[in-house]
Amino acid sequence: MHSSVIKQKILFLALFATGLSGIVAEYSFATLSTYFVGDSVKQWSIVISLMLFSMGLGSRITKSFDGNIFKLFIITEFILSFIVSFSAVTTYYLASQIDYIGIYIYSMAIVTGTLIGMELPLAMRLNDEFQSLKLNVANILEKDYYGSLIGGLFFVFIGLPYLGLTYTPFILGFINLSVAIVLLIFFKNKLNSREQIYFYFFMTVLSLSLILGCLFSQKVILHGEQTKYKDKIIFQEQSIYQKIIVTKWKDNYWLYLNDNLQFSTFDEPLYHEVLVHPVMQILQKPRNILILGGGDGCAARELLKYNNVQKITLVDLDKKLTDLFIQEEELTEINKQSLTNPKVNIINKDGFTFISDTDKFYDLIIIDLPDPRNIELSRLYSKEFYELCRIRLTQNGGLITQAGSPYYTPNAFECINKTLKSAGFSSLKLHNQVLSMGEWGWVLGTKKNLSHSEMTKLLSKFNEDKIETKWLNNESMELITKFGKDFYNKNQTDSIMINQISNPVLYHYYNEGNWDTY
Repeated sequence: MHSSVIKQKILFLALFATGLSGIVAEYSFATLSTYFVGDSVKQWSIVISLMLFSMGLGSRITKSFDGNIFKLFIITEFILSFIVSFSAVTTYYLASQIDYIGIYIYSMAIVTGTLIGMELPLAMRLNDEFQSLKLNVANILEKDYYGSLIGGLFFVFIGLPYLGLTYTPFILGFINLSVAIVLLIFFKNKLNSREQIYFYFFMTVLSLSLILGCLFSQKVILHGEQTKYKDKIIFQEQSIYQKIIVTKWKDNYWLYLNDNLQFSTFDEPLYHEVLVHPVMQILQKPRNILILGGGDGCAARELLKYNNVQKITLVDLDKKLTDLFIQEEELTEINKQSLTNPKVNIINKDGFTFISDTDKFYDLIIIDLPDPRNIELSRLYSKEFYELCRIRLTQNGGLITQAGSPYYTPNAFECINKTLKSAGFSSLKLHNQVLSMGEWGWVLGTKKNLSHSEMTKLLSKFNEDKIETKWLNNESMELITKFGKDFYNKNQTDSIMINQISNPVLYHYYNEGNWDTY
């Protein structure tokens, strides 16, 4: 085969690879921004828009360059290789050192986007000697777009699930570095001997840097993470959905998801006992129960105290979380091995999808999900979601959902209550002071039309001698329904809207809360 044809095919292959690397880099930065800043829709929109804009800047920059195009292309690949490889490691580390990590992520996205934007124009100019303008543009863009498709599939099905955000960027870095190496081999005639020596030297240094980065990245990340927590990190995992951190101090454990505290063993009964026992008392011996969320197994632990409970279906999106609380001996002590109990069936699936697809009926649905801090989570607190739950409940069934804080997020708390009532439930608001989390709230709903007084009367019959609890008793069962005057909402209840998928107001209420007083 003629050498010019070989060079052209090598160039096309390089463009395919850079297209793959470029799109995965965009997705990686967007995902990092979601993890560390929050609100995935907003962060993906901002990051992708910034990178596309920066790609335009990169293209414009190449207009003013009239020197050795091949040299600039290789330098671009070298810089991209280094920046992309260490993007996640530096983000994880700096997140513990600076107040607003979003500025760093956006800056890195702009720099990376600019470099990616330089690749295509430079490649087209390199391909000028092989093809006419019409074929040149079409073929270069074709290979780049094909690479983008493969890159997107790689990120979704391989990169994020199996390599995580720690190692996926290093794969991208090695791709860009490999492109530079291959082009240096086949196009070395475009460089003088001195330039070749310089490039081979930088190539060697860069290769060693990437290898060392792969080997030590986890230690760097762990060091950065540890500075954010006053207690020792005993477990750290980046799943496809969230960052999971478990810390320990003396005999107590803390679970964090995306840096947000989920519970502490120091006081978790103050949360989980209120989540389970009031609704069990009102519904009178539910047998078939669905838990949406609750991957730590603590809600299941409380349910298994009832002899009448025959089956518990636990649906949690993140398999890494449920596996953690099944396999780690220290953590299974927290949930009393509830997740391996024969009565418990674990399904790793999105809660909304599950409740939409299932044809089974339940006596009780317990919704123990993260706070509605973004649009995706907000839909699990929507009218449509509660209506689906109502359909899947038996005639005398009911549900309870954690509802955030009636003090820190009073409007969000009331929004959940109004939304649940709009779906046809009779509701009862509950609250308790959870020491590590502050004032916390739940909303209980029954399919049967029960008044507030009827539900509180049922709660007053709670027999603490029959059900072993660490905190909840007959007296506290009454107190958790008492809120006093409208101190939290400050008479704004009437203006609070119902949360719907078509009008997701809840996450706005949540993020506008009084979190600065926490």
